[in-house]
Amino acid sequence: MGDTVSTIPAFSLNKYFTYGEVILAPDHAVVKHPESLSFVEAASVWMMFITAYGALVFDAQVKAGDFVIIPAASSSVGLAAIQIANYAGATPIALTRTSEKKQRLHEIGAPHVIATQEQDMVAEVMRITNGNGARVAFDPVGGPDFPKLIAALSCQGVAYIYGALSADDTPIPVLGGMIGKMPTVKGYSIRLVAGDAERRKVAVEYVTKGLASGALKPIIDRTFKFDEMVEVHRYLESGGQFGKIVVTL
Repeated sequence: MGDTVSTIPAFSLNKYFTYGEVILAPDHAVVKHPESLSFVEAASVWMMFITAYGALVFDAQVKAGDFVIIPAASSSVGLAAIQIANYAGATPIALTRTSEKKQRLHEIGAPHVIATQEQDMVAEVMRITNGNGARVAFDPVGGPDFPKLIAALSCQGVAYIYGALSADDTPIPVLGGMIGKMPTVKGYSIRLVAGDAERRKVAVEYVTKGLASGALKPIIDRTFKFDEMVEVHRYLESGGQFGKIVVTL
């Protein structure tokens, strides 16, 4: 009673509505406010870091020596995945469409950044990995370029699809990709971790420790006031943000 808290995305927004000055959330989704963060920062961390943690740490168990391809790297989850991969000892390879955001991606911890509209992504990944390919790809896009991610994986690598930012079909390359590389392609949702009490507890502890140490840092693109919600959605749909958008009361 009386604790300062945040909520983690462990419930359906069809059941619990969060656009309001006063909201109701299930108790399992409520966590104590991390003391090292401001309220704006705390509002931004749980979706992005637990999403990345669930795939890269809980499921893939990335470690030193692993390379992780991160498409849409300037999205909030993409930025979290860069930090989570680094925190776990792996090496992230960030993908962005043009060179515009390259420097900022380097600054937040991506040692390798590929501008996919300007460079041959597969050739660059192979160059970075000495021809071995990356063990993991963490993809929110899908669409016609998905076979390139398979081609950039190592033998028996893993490709996670956790979003469908592309409206086009996502082809699976059978001969040169699935049979040649023998990869695993997995659909992924934050529910894998957030939907299980014990996994959720471990994830929160992992992220909280990373935040306290400074290894994990929330990246805020812009803040808006609550009565600017229409503009928030317009800005979000423009796709130009670098990090998280936060609405304040």
